[in-house]
Amino acid sequence: MKKIILTLAVLLLPALVNAAGGGVHLDQIEVDFNNKSSLQRGMKTYVNNCLGCHSMQYQRYLRTAEDIGLSAALMKEHLIFGEQKVGELITNNMPKADAANWFGTAPPDLTLETKLKGSDWVYTYLRSFYQDESRPWGVNNSVFKDVGMPNVLGYLQGVQLNHCSAVELAENSTEIDPLTGVEIGGCYSLVEGSGEQTAKEFDRTIYDLVNFMSYIGAPHTMQSQSMGVKVLIFLFIFFFFTYALKKEYWRDIH
Repeated sequence: MKKIILTLAVLLLPALVNAAGGGVHLDQIEVDFNNKSSLQRGMKTYVNNCLGCHSMQYQRYLRTAEDIGLSAALMKEHLIFGEQKVGELITNNMPKADAANWFGTAPPDLTLETKLKGSDWVYTYLRSFYQDESRPWGVNNSVFKDVGMPNVLGYLQGVQLNHCSAVELAENSTEIDPLTGVEIGGCYSLVEGSGEQTAKEFDRTIYDLVNFMSYIGAPHTMQSQSMGVKVLIFLFIFFFFTYALKKEYWRDIH
């Protein structure tokens, strides 16, 4: 009985986390593990911007390369820094004690982040940083208030301003698109020209990143889908053989 309750709790955890978002509007995305180009771009963004702090210690470089359509040689040349080998786990060298001192707590491993909080949550979170000089890193986040993480992708998105007071922000019930800066009755706007990418380009960058993180959280999905198609094809062909065998067995009886 305890095992059943524990299993149900694990399955319901992402839904409970999303429900605990306090009514924050989450932009929805459709992940696509068959889009190898997106997965490759997402891994590039992750390695260059996230891996220094956030490891993916339950996934190996080689397995990732095979799944997203890269050769081991390309993975080693372009996406593995330092002395790590292609068969090793995706980790970094940041000491946890130093990280806790810098950020208040050690940055979490992100192998299962999208499984825990959902792809929509991560996608919206990464696009919802805004300038807040009262915070240690000069930014805040409308999805995760007072988060201790700097906006590491801010150089791509640009400076995003919040025109509401803290009270107005808390009471604001309208939908906001933090990435594009379109104010849907909201309080955010982007400073034009302050980022290396346009709003549309940044949208795609974050989508690719979250698509890659979603794959990392469930790498078996790609194999399961492939195997499922093969099983259905086998059953379709096998049906004709079994039907012919049935006709042969019952021919003398009729």
